[in-house]
Amino acid sequence: MPTRVLLEGRPGVGKTTAIRRLAALLHGRDIVGFTTEEIRQGGARVGFALETAAGHRAVLAHVGFPGPPKVGRYGVDLGVMDRLALPALMAASADPVPGQLVLIDELGRMELASASFREAVRSVFEAGVDVVATIHARSHPFTDALKRRADTELIAVTRANRHSLPDRLAARLEYR
Repeated sequence: MPTRVLLEGRPGVGKTTAIRRLAALLHGRDIVGFTTEEIRQGGARVGFALETAAGHRAVLAHVGFPGPPKVGRYGVDLGVMDRLALPALMAASADPVPGQLVLIDELGRMELASASFREAVRSVFEAGVDVVATIHARSHPFTDALKRRADTELIAVTRANRHSLPDRLAARLEYR
């Protein structure tokens, strides 16, 4: 049975750091998916970039983007999701490869604004592939449904466990 893990936590707790560290530890896995990171200018957060496991990068959201959609003060470029995030997720769900691991950072309001992304995530969770995804702590119908799945483990990321969590998960997920 595939492993499906949701890493849940408040903003800034270290979810992205944990999932990136996990990816670095898993040398024997074919990793697909993406991570996000803040874009800062002069110490202020002005946006978010998306980077695929294959190294492709683009600005997902920025205070200078007009939207729609808008999430808080950020306009979101849903085309980035379609061009960068979706192809790997759709391929992983359509034709699961032994040893492949899908990493998704994150299932948050910006990403979930894309209906095609939600459908791709739904397909990945139905496929015979291992998945680790970070998830926001606030309620959302889509993520609430994922949390209720019997085959999905929900792990709270906290300041106390964020450093040890990647090592523990890597030990479980290392492909043999």
